[in-house]
Amino acid sequence: MQRLTTTLILLAALTACAEFPGVYKIDIAQGNVITQEMVDQLKPGMSKRQVKYIMGSPLLEDTFNNNRWDYYYAVRSQNNPKPEQTMSLYFDGDLLSHFDGNLAPESAK
Repeated sequence: MQRLTTTLILLAALTACAEFPGVYKIDIAQGNVITQEMVDQLKPGMSKRQVKYIMGSPLLEDTFNNNRWDYYYAVRSQNNPKPEQTMSLYFDGDLLSHFDGNLAPESAK
């Protein structure tokens, strides 16, 4: 009898974790927002301080390589999946040398 009760409780707990149709799920945003306007403001030769003012603090800063900052942004939505935005910025000392990612400056398009 005790084994049956335990089994039913575990089964009920597992059923509660299943997805029910029509249940609202919130959108989950992760990372730094990256917009076209931000990318358009980036110019080679900018200092790390200027870049941080435009882009914000990087999501990933490599401890062993201080010359690369990585930015990532994704929104997980149940109904409307959006593409991920990624940017990698490379520095030569304290100055921005180049960058790449999903977005390019308008002048380069």
